[in-house]
Amino acid sequence: MHPNLRDVKQLAADNPTLQTRAAGDESLAVLAGKYARAFSGDGARVFIQLFYFYLVANTLTIAEFGLFATASSVGIVLSRVAGFGFVSPLYRIATVKPQLIGAYTGGYLLAVAISLPLVAAVGWGAHALFFGAAMPLVVFAMIAGTEIVLWRTLEVVITVNKGLERFGRASVVIVFGFSVKAAAALALALSPAPDLAQWAVIYMGGQAAMAALAVAVFYPRQRLRLPLRLFRRRVPDALSVSGAEVLFYVQNELDKLIVLSLGGPMAAGLYAIVMRLVDLTAMPVRTFSTLLTQRLMRRPQLLDGVRMRAALEAGVFALSTAALVAMVLVFSVKPDILGTNVAEAAPLLVMVLLVPGLRNLIEYQAELLYGRGQTFTRLVLYAVVGTIKAGLMVALLGRAGDIEHWLVWINAVFAALYLVSFSITYRAMGRRAVRV
Repeated sequence: MHPNLRDVKQLAADNPTLQTRAAGDESLAVLAGKYARAFSGDGARVFIQLFYFYLVANTLTIAEFGLFATASSVGIVLSRVAGFGFVSPLYRIATVKPQLIGAYTGGYLLAVAISLPLVAAVGWGAHALFFGAAMPLVVFAMIAGTEIVLWRTLEVVITVNKGLERFGRASVVIVFGFSVKAAAALALALSPAPDLAQWAVIYMGGQAAMAALAVAVFYPRQRLRLPLRLFRRRVPDALSVSGAEVLFYVQNELDKLIVLSLGGPMAAGLYAIVMRLVDLTAMPVRTFSTLLTQRLMRRPQLLDGVRMRAALEAGVFALSTAALVAMVLVFSVKPDILGTNVAEAAPLLVMVLLVPGLRNLIEYQAELLYGRGQTFTRLVLYAVVGTIKAGLMVALLGRAGDIEHWLVWINAVFAALYLVSFSITYRAMGRRAVRV
């Protein structure tokens, strides 16, 4: 005789193993659905970003694009100093206590206001050190300032919506932000005499309108408050995250500054094009890391199994490498599919075949530490990786000649960085997670 529904429910209630298995199956299906919704924005973003990239990289000269990409990189690094990492507590609150978003938004805005003088001073020093007469200070300030204030605002809107698991809204904001970038690039391409200074003005104006609309339409409606007592225990986490993010972007973007300093604007432009294409391979990995991080916040023991860790690492590497191979095949059939300037850099992609997988794995491992609350270890990870990378890049560029001669050795640089990251990450994951 078949058991009735009451008997089945009672059996499940009395059997923790069945409960766990059922919950795991359900959570896997739910996770797949969330990933599809979250990646829908990133998937659309790929195509829009390619259109934007095509217009900017081919409207500006290769040297101008190198200067723009490098100034933008400095802005991205400094955007992580702005706010002293208070986006992290804001994201955690959106994930676990959304009723406090208004209070933590007030804390974030206060942290941004306090940090801006420091950001401005560091930005001025970076211009004097790396750009000199190659780019006027006002042009540099417009490009870097757009990343620091305007694009960062859009990222905050996206982050809060992801914390609330409003992945559809976050995807819309992502598509909206890159659509505005693409529209600005189209305006540059259609202008009679486009140059870097004109692009800085168009870029800043478009991003200002985009940031204002994103906040007005997509940010949760809560009254801003500033209860300082709530923030005290969050400050160490915020500063650790800020330091880690600064170090992450320093080690991620420092190579462009080194290439500009030692190789000049033309080499910086070619290298920036190659690395922009490599960066496209990270999008599906970042979407997955966002969801995995949220699950680790709730269940830190999720990745205790060695087999699960190995499978995820292999998946990240395989997906990233396959994405770059697909690009190489497309360029081999139609080299100028993204324009003549990109076609000049496209043959260099095959020389960095291992870089996407290794680079994305380093970022993925750092997100594991963030999800487990081990933010100080994450900071140490990026400090060590960034220092080693800077030393290896300077040694490599100081010894090699043309870009074709040293670019292939970038694979070895990232292999060394991955081994360091692997050692630090999984040694830390052997310890207990930290609740923040």
